[in-house]
Amino acid sequence: MIRYRNDNRTSVLRRAVVAAALALLAGCAVVPKPVAHAPVLRPVEAAPQANVLPSDTDRHRIALLVPMTGASAAIGQAIANATTMALLDTNAANLRITTYDTAASGAGPAAAKAIADGNKLILGPLNSEDVGAVAAAARPAHVPMITYSNDADAAARDVFVFGQAPGQSVARVIGYARAHGITAVGALIPTGVYGQRVAAGLNGAARQYNVRVTDVETYERTNTSVASAIRRVKAKGQVDAIVIADRARIAALAAPMANGVRLLGTELWAGDATITHMAPLRGAWFAAISDKRFGQFETSYHNRFGVNPPRISTLGYDSVLLTLNVARSWRSGTVFPTGKLFDSQGFIGLDGVFRFNEFGIAERAMEVREVGTGTFTTISPAPVHFTQEDYQIQHRAGI
Repeated sequence: MIRYRNDNRTSVLRRAVVAAALALLAGCAVVPKPVAHAPVLRPVEAAPQANVLPSDTDRHRIALLVPMTGASAAIGQAIANATTMALLDTNAANLRITTYDTAASGAGPAAAKAIADGNKLILGPLNSEDVGAVAAAARPAHVPMITYSNDADAAARDVFVFGQAPGQSVARVIGYARAHGITAVGALIPTGVYGQRVAAGLNGAARQYNVRVTDVETYERTNTSVASAIRRVKAKGQVDAIVIADRARIAALAAPMANGVRLLGTELWAGDATITHMAPLRGAWFAAISDKRFGQFETSYHNRFGVNPPRISTLGYDSVLLTLNVARSWRSGTVFPTGKLFDSQGFIGLDGVFRFNEFGIAERAMEVREVGTGTFTTISPAPVHFTQEDYQIQHRAGI
């Protein structure tokens, strides 16, 4: 998606990229081929230094609220870089994105400053625990937010959750497993919030696809604990598959005790190449967003900023594409039209097609992968568009 030269071919490419970025159809090409040796760039909008931002009559003011200092600064910077890339790649002239540091003085004061500066939409914050403070400042001003958190509980009438909800990954792989003869599953789920979300997704999907959950065992992340948990699952009755809702390291500890039972993972396995070198996990299935476009994005990002981006940075890029899509019918100076976010056909981004459900939670098209020897194989591609049936299935499953 990157433009590096100012020749005629680049002009043609630029127009093609703009059209692609604003398309609603998943078949659109989002990432053009990068060109090597591009200059290292910095985000185009830094935190405001003056008390008042420059006056805009033809640009929408958008606030990006992410940590630019502290422990999560690298992730915040990567998201900010990705939003810059999206603006440059689409040649967007109707948006002003200003970055506010949520770690310096807190998310609440950052949001208050963003509102005082006249921003009409907030992208962020990154962490769910900051959503309440941001909403307290933004809600009285009728400024909605699209948070990068994956906490579905944070969603509200003016808070849209853009992160990948864990339950959706589980639901996708359960649906695939049921279509391939699996009718009874057990599950190993860690204690804590993530585990609770996975359990909810599993139970909803099991009801929807008529899969029997024989036993759900929770565990602390220790070797002895996970070993005991899988033994308890197998002792509760015959199962066709076992869900291990944890990272590769924990999955590898439990896998040898599965004794040939099909293993199912979550999105936590995506991007972890070490899992393909763990013999006990070969043949396991898991669901995740597609990486089809990420490789080109990663190359372009590295050419611009000199480092590789974290996987989460695509949320920054896609949130800008989403905003540009809505901005086509958004009159400058007015309240952001949140109703446009509920388009049932969805939107297109680096991570594939997505849409917001009635609760304001992003639903994402996912693929199913199988763990092989040294590689992953996509055994069920991500859908390229949503259907009404997709919506009804996810709604009934509670995800």
